[in-house]
Amino acid sequence: MTETLADEYPEAAPYIQQAVDEHGEEWVLEHYYAKLYPLGRVIAMPDKEELPFYDPDEHDTKTEGERVEMYQAWSEYRENLRTGTKPDE
Repeated sequence: MTETLADEYPEAAPYIQQAVDEHGEEWVLEHYYAKLYPLGRVIAMPDKEELPFYDPDEHDTKTEGERVEMYQAWSEYRENLRTGTKPDE
């Protein structure tokens, strides 16, 4: 992990580094919004584009709107599990 990322996101850098160590950089980039970025609710997390191994020519990222849509869908899914209902019931 670069010192800049560790300096800017001291709480997040260890989580990102652990994920890289366990799974590799490609896995982290592929699963970033699902597995790591949600930590942003409790600690400051960098955007995917700020990761030192992110290459815009090789990797996709989600727009803010796409992230909001994804998290809303997850929220609805969790609520359905909690209440035991199906969508639109």
